[in-house]
Formats: sequence, structure tokens, C-alpha cells
Amino acid sequence: MMLRMRAVDMVEDAGYTPLEALDAAEAVAILESRSDVALMCTDIQMPGQMDGVGLAHAVHERWPAIKIIVVSGQLKLQNIDLPPHCRFFGKPLDAHEVINEMRHMIGHA
Repeated sequence: MMLRMRAVDMVEDAGYTPLEALDAAEAVAILESRSDVALMCTDIQMPGQMDGVGLAHAVHERWPAIKIIVVSGQLKLQNIDLPPHCRFFGKPLDAHEVINEMRHMIGHA
């Protein structure tokens, strides 16, 4: 919960409007109901049936225009099979680095 709140703060600090999902199913439901999502950030470990890697692949397949950032505090990039053009960040997150990458991926808010 605290990490998600910090991520939401980073998104807001960058000038974007965050949307929160508790798990992959809720994230997919949000994406199905909106056409204005440009970037998704997911942790690899999350509750529910699908982890963040599965969510990243599902989003990439259904909505290829959505940029994806995947984060983990326990896994390293070389151990993860991510879709093309995803960006990986290990925890603890460097807010400046993540915000710069968001702006690089989708432009300034």
C-alpha cells in the first residue's frame, strides 16, 4: 500500500493523472473502460491470479500502444521475460529516474 502511494505521488509529481488498480484484473478492467491510458506501471508481485509480468504481456498484446514500466524489489531484469519496449526498474525506485523515463516514453504532461 505504501509503495503504491509513493508510485502515485511520483506520477502526480510528473504532472500526470494516476489511476490505481489493486490487482491485474482491476487494471485490465480499467483499460477496457478507458481509451486515454498511455502508460502502465506495475509491480511484478501483486495479489490475484496474474503477476505483473503476466499483466505486462496481456497489456502489450491487447493495447500495444500503451507503454509499460515494470518494477521489482526482489527480481533482477535478467531473470524476467518482459514484452518488447518495457522498461524495468529495481527497487528502491529513484523518483527522478522514473519520472524522466515516463516523460521519455509518453512526453511531458
